[in-house]
Amino acid sequence: MLERQKQARSSRGLYLLGPAFVAAIAYVDPGNVASNVSAGAKYGFLLVWVIITANAMAGIVQYLSAKLGLVTGQSLPEAIGGRMSRPARLAFWLQAELVAIATDLAEVVGGAIALNLLFNLPLLLGGVITGIVSMVLLTVQDRRGQRSFEYVISGLLAIIAIGFLASVVVEPPPLAETVGGLIPRFQGTESLLLATAMLGATVMPHAVYLHSGLALDRHGRPEEGEPRRRLLRITRWDVSLAMVFAGAVNMAMLLVAATNLRGRDGVDTIEGAHAAVRDSLGPTVALLFAIGLLASGLASSSVGAYAGAMIMQGLLRRSVPIITRRLITLLPALAILAAGIDPTWALVMSQVVLSFGIPFALIPLIRLTSDRQLMGTDVNHRITALLGWIIAALISALNVVLIVLTLAN
Repeated sequence: MLERQKQARSSRGLYLLGPAFVAAIAYVDPGNVASNVSAGAKYGFLLVWVIITANAMAGIVQYLSAKLGLVTGQSLPEAIGGRMSRPARLAFWLQAELVAIATDLAEVVGGAIALNLLFNLPLLLGGVITGIVSMVLLTVQDRRGQRSFEYVISGLLAIIAIGFLASVVVEPPPLAETVGGLIPRFQGTESLLLATAMLGATVMPHAVYLHSGLALDRHGRPEEGEPRRRLLRITRWDVSLAMVFAGAVNMAMLLVAATNLRGRDGVDTIEGAHAAVRDSLGPTVALLFAIGLLASGLASSSVGAYAGAMIMQGLLRRSVPIITRRLITLLPALAILAAGIDPTWALVMSQVVLSFGIPFALIPLIRLTSDRQLMGTDVNHRITALLGWIIAALISALNVVLIVLTLAN
């Protein structure tokens, strides 16, 4: 009898996993592909340490976001908006909306590139298709509930993993050089720019806002005491597993570029990288690469739109029809494609823009989860709060240094 109860609790615990895997889509979106492939192709294994560091930071941040939602019964945008005057809320929403636009730019452009690689479709048409499919995926969440949406997104996450991990399995990277990349260092302004882009592609503002709402929508606000403590333990496992999964995919992106693309001409674009992978590892691996990129664009675009709706509702205190919400961030991405701007450059720069939005999400999150009056017994431990402030300070400092070095050159 006792054994059956343990098995039931274990099964129930597994059922409660999922919200972190939806948020994790933000960490394997096309912006990651562009940033990681560019970093590996140009600098080899130099920036391996950035992926490890960014993933560890992301794990801490995502757990704090989920904890805020479960303990307070509010999403992060709602909690922020509730402590601001109307003008301040509008200003905060504006910067968050710009971040959402940069997010969608990366995801729509990435999907368009994948459709071009797979079916030779024009980029603009591919962007339109990506936007439409992402809207269809959102209707799954709207009509079938969050659990069904989690199943769909987790399935796409598995496709993404297969698409990018296949390259590493076929041609494993040299161990000594990979380990050497764990030493933190840069090589000039451009490596710092790429590191910032990689950081922006990993610790993404919209995922920070989103996870609090995902956890709340899925689990509600549990009672204080053992029910909440148990759900927070499960959330830690959920976040840890999702971050390990996403980190492995990100690492695979960089390692395949460092192993197979370094020193080659024309690999500074995703299209060039795809061609080089095909030449080095064969058409099957190249096909998986393109399919992984497409799944990344479709899944991350729908998750990004979901986050945008949550941000708008929390800060503007109004619900917006899904089509309107989708068009707000989709149209700028389509304009970029129509203008003929280099899509890979646009992807990398979108990640830099995202990194500037991180402090606006992180600082309120850390302050709120460190507020004993708000969080009660689940307030951040002093060490957790210290780590949160260090993460926010490091990211902010990196952005300042980037501006100085860029202007100096």
